[in-house]
Amino acid sequence: MTNVLVVDDVPAMAEQYAYDLHRLGGYDTAVAAGGAEALERLSREPVDCIILDLEMPGLDGFEVLRRLAHQGSDTPVIVYTGTGSYDRCIEAVRLGAAGFIDKAEPMVRVVREVEQALERRRLRSEVAALRRQLGVDSSLAGSSPAIARLREAIARVAPIPSPVLVLGESGSGKELVARDLHRLGAHATAPFLALNSAALPESLVESELFGHERGAFTGAAATRRGAFEAAEHGTLFLDEIGELPGPVQAKLLRVLEERRVTRLGGSRALAVEARVVAATHRDLDADVKAGRFREDLFYRLNVHVIRVPPLRDRLADVPELAERFVIGICERFGLKPKRLAPEASELLQRYEWRRNNVRELRSAVERMIIAADGDTLRAEHVPLEVSGEPDAAQAPASEAAPRSFQELREAAERRIIAAALARNGGQVTKTAEELGLADHASLLKVMRRLGMKRDE
Repeated sequence: MTNVLVVDDVPAMAEQYAYDLHRLGGYDTAVAAGGAEALERLSREPVDCIILDLEMPGLDGFEVLRRLAHQGSDTPVIVYTGTGSYDRCIEAVRLGAAGFIDKAEPMVRVVREVEQALERRRLRSEVAALRRQLGVDSSLAGSSPAIARLREAIARVAPIPSPVLVLGESGSGKELVARDLHRLGAHATAPFLALNSAALPESLVESELFGHERGAFTGAAATRRGAFEAAEHGTLFLDEIGELPGPVQAKLLRVLEERRVTRLGGSRALAVEARVVAATHRDLDADVKAGRFREDLFYRLNVHVIRVPPLRDRLADVPELAERFVIGICERFGLKPKRLAPEASELLQRYEWRRNNVRELRSAVERMIIAADGDTLRAEHVPLEVSGEPDAAQAPASEAAPRSFQELREAAERRIIAAALARNGGQVTKTAEELGLADHASLLKVMRRLGMKRDE
């Protein structure tokens, strides 16, 4: 529920505004009789929008705006005045107000102003998130069979409001799966909130998830909404769910079952509607058996499971991913656009990316961009650990100390194909599919070119 605070030193005016906003907009409303009371109230309870009178004795609306700006508050403020002095309203906008209205305006317009202010804040938040992820959000790009199956699974599960468990190796794109589930779900315009369980200090996990009341613990100077409340009707993405402490797992289970949350230090249970998408790279089955993860929570989350394929299972997607990373990273760094040479793209496609999947690929592309002086990223710019330069002490005699680029490339191809054949029990068709080739004939053609035999 959206909370609106009306600040006016005339009680009758404030109460009437609060009543009409609740009646017409469906908002939870509260009133404050002056600037000081408004700031005190903001310190102890969450507010989504403020209707602020400019002309008040003591702490007037202008000073409230200055103090909110000093605190870094992003709560939208709509100022209103009965004097008709629009110059003063413009001054308030310069101080950070989201808009202004006359006290004589119809309440329907006031509700519309509130809705627009909340929408602008939501859009600013989304743009900021997109900017932070520029060049990263292409992990689900590609046309390999593995990524096609992943997209089908996302589309099938997205409309269902039940919890989803996303499994995959580190760097494989689990958060992007969660974002697609949100985008294709029933409440795509509601908030998407991501929380990394492993990155939170154990002492703050409960506060981040469930919120806290003012004075709930040392340093809790103001009431704070937790992630469940902040996500509202949207999606709460809990990354690295396997890292949650045992007591928090128990409380999380209760919230999932009851769909109600109680802030730390509070006694009132609040209804929450956020859909939970959890993710982990851990083997939760093993953690359950070892007593590190609650079995009941595991089965509550395990209703719908989506497995994200590692990048080595969709190597055919590497060229498209790399091209997108080149574009995104150049834009982010303010560099002139660069292009990826075919031989460099081939080297990237032949590497297995076992360390950190798509994140490792992005890091390699960024290093290539920094290393390249010209407009083209060539084979010599590919990091050595990716290009596949062999260790002379471990290479077969026929591959010892290759000197030319062609020799290096062929040696890398042999090792990649031999390893893939071994993983697939020598089955050429399965190996070709894993490597992203069109069919088994394509793999046999490459093997003949390299002088490799099927039983090698």
